[in-house]
Amino acid sequence: MISQENTEILVVGGGVGGTVAALQAAHCGINTILVSEEVWLGGMLTSAGVAAPDGNELATWQTGFWGAYLRQLQHRQPGGLDNAWVSMFTYDPRVGAAIFADWVNQQPNLTWISGQTPLEVYQQGNQVLGVRFADWDIRAKIIIDATELGDLLALSCNYRWGWEWQSEFGEPSAPTGLNELSSRYPVQAPTWVVLMQDYGENDRAPVIAASSQDNPEIFAGAWGNYGAQKFLDYGRLPGDLLMLNWPISGNDYGVNLGRLVASDAAKEEFLQEAKGYSQSFARFMQNQLGRRYGLAKNVFPQADSGFALHPYYRESRRLQGMVTLTENEILPAAGGRVAGLPWTATGEVSAIAIGNYPNDHHYPGVDFPLQPKSLPWGGRITGTPFTIPYGCLVPATVEGLLVAEKNISVSHLANGSTRLQPVVMNIGQAAGMAAALCVKFNCQPQELPVRKLQEALLRSRFAPATIIPLFNLPPEHPDWLKWQLFYLDNPDAYPLDGNCPHLTQFESPIVTGDRYRGIFVQHNQHEYSLQVRGRSWKLVTLRPEVNEQFLTLASGKLVSLWGNYNPAGDWLVVEKMDRL
Repeated sequence: MISQENTEILVVGGGVGGTVAALQAAHCGINTILVSEEVWLGGMLTSAGVAAPDGNELATWQTGFWGAYLRQLQHRQPGGLDNAWVSMFTYDPRVGAAIFADWVNQQPNLTWISGQTPLEVYQQGNQVLGVRFADWDIRAKIIIDATELGDLLALSCNYRWGWEWQSEFGEPSAPTGLNELSSRYPVQAPTWVVLMQDYGENDRAPVIAASSQDNPEIFAGAWGNYGAQKFLDYGRLPGDLLMLNWPISGNDYGVNLGRLVASDAAKEEFLQEAKGYSQSFARFMQNQLGRRYGLAKNVFPQADSGFALHPYYRESRRLQGMVTLTENEILPAAGGRVAGLPWTATGEVSAIAIGNYPNDHHYPGVDFPLQPKSLPWGGRITGTPFTIPYGCLVPATVEGLLVAEKNISVSHLANGSTRLQPVVMNIGQAAGMAAALCVKFNCQPQELPVRKLQEALLRSRFAPATIIPLFNLPPEHPDWLKWQLFYLDNPDAYPLDGNCPHLTQFESPIVTGDRYRGIFVQHNQHEYSLQVRGRSWKLVTLRPEVNEQFLTLASGKLVSLWGNYNPAGDWLVVEKMDRL
């Protein structure tokens, strides 16, 4: 028997964007139902096994629910988050899943239903009214598609899948037309993440069985240019866990990707192959490095619990929205270190979320060159910050619908920067806030004034979210709100170097880590180390005030600093530094 429900907001999809969208709507006091396919919430960050988020890592970008999530991880994860070199934050995915579940269960006006996928979208004219699932029929004022592959888009409105040519958007990295690469890989390849465990040098893990996709020759040389130890440390998680999400002759799987959206049967066929392919890679790793390494036990809630619940999807069906974000809008402005701010037709800034990841595309066996958007900062490489316009979340023609995942209105090329976990959290928060405001003002998403949404995000009681990217303005700075509003009112004054001028002196009130004392050495303009009695540590930081010290302190000075040692990267993550 099908249960029927009416609510104000329905969020379909319990991944990163959907969970945060539902939480934000509920925090606004709006009755919300969240429907997920999986028994874990959090998608890429948890059930897909990618417990090593990329992008938005600098302290100034740790805002909104993304910042709140990091603080919870730092509080709950034994052993801390400095474990790998691919990410500044790695953790046990069970910890992440518990955080999302706790947050959802704390909201009395948020109902979570798991184990359901959308089967039909109810529409009247151009307005979406509800969604039918196997066991539920739910009607809502505003519906948010936060599925991993844009499932509601396929049932309700126009969408994109695959590449755009240079003639469409004028993107510098776009091909002029169909070629071998775009034919073979219409979208980026997903990865079925598998977690291995280091059982110790005196232990022998169970033998990993061969899968139907077993073909060890194709993985030969996977970590040849890195060495075994660096390969193992790439996605090292606490508790001797190792995340296999390796891009070089690794477990990205891209054979006949069109099956993902062709039919349920074709999709299931692809998924079984992708999982078997990752099993084959794990078996190859065990055969090469020994039975000290085996599948992790009791991590994910299923029998073969070393395997994630579903693939890490890098690309989805993509909305045809009021605005489409392209590669041009994520690249640095001429002569600058930030992308330009997006504008509405009436001259307002339309930004509602920030990202900064370098543009990264995954096509197995192919090195695809893209226009660079990386830059040095804090002793390491980060990416050009950019913003997501509100119109990317809003369909061009369909009412009652918003999107909150990798399915936003974005080009195939720009998706390489917008697909990452932290920026999708930001998108989800904006979508949830927009939906709540639409209910409050009894308006459609197309009618919502973007300034009302921006101010609501900036003034959120639970998780205020940055709208304007500024390298030197962390969210705990006493002038943060003042300068965010200033650049919304005066976008022509937005600095090309991304640094807010005339800031009052400020130092983070929270300092963690151990104390070190030694000689500060600047090796070149953006590489630094600490020399202590013949030992040298590379120095990196996520803090703007420490980055400023790195840039201005003369080499050879005696310093005292507080930081966390990351053995995988063999670097100190500096929280505070004083000259002695």
